[in-house]
Amino acid sequence: MAQRLSEMGDIVATVLDAIPSYIFVVDEDVQIIGFNLAASQLLGQNPELVLLRRAGEILHCIHSTESPKGCGRAEICTTCPVRNSVDESFRGQRVVRKRARMELVSEGHTVELYLLVTTTPFTYNDKSFVLLILEDISELMALKRILPICAHCKRIRDDQEYWQGVEEYFKSHLDLDFSHGLCPKCAKEFFPEDYED
Repeated sequence: MAQRLSEMGDIVATVLDAIPSYIFVVDEDVQIIGFNLAASQLLGQNPELVLLRRAGEILHCIHSTESPKGCGRAEICTTCPVRNSVDESFRGQRVVRKRARMELVSEGHTVELYLLVTTTPFTYNDKSFVLLILEDISELMALKRILPICAHCKRIRDDQEYWQGVEEYFKSHLDLDFSHGLCPKCAKEFFPEDYED
């Protein structure tokens, strides 16, 4: 017999823990109320140390210490894509996979983190919350920015100094498949009879 997830008790927590994206339940001040297993691995802390603290402070956003009042209080925080997405959801809107870049402090170094941010509002026990989902696309952005490719044959060099075809590289690194076609310029070059004036 089919049941709504809300009627199934612990299954909701089990499902959220099975999702590899970082999932948080936050309040209007982006204070963490709860999180899934993937997020706990990112945070690497006891839940008691994380709960009811602002996300930027827990993630070690470089801007979270710019104001004595903490995360969300510095002038730059008005442009924070995570905070702005949460604000939109508290105004009743869903935000789906908004691209974001954050700078975090990790072991004394600044690290760039590229994310897709999704937020959706919900109510529980007459209180409003937002489900905040962060998908880490840093590896994809790194591939996009610095991909050593042969100027002639277009093979790509991987970390082990091995040269692979473009399709093979993306299949092995990102499990992407390609469909093939011809752009108009190449089609005209290889099939000139179809492009006569």
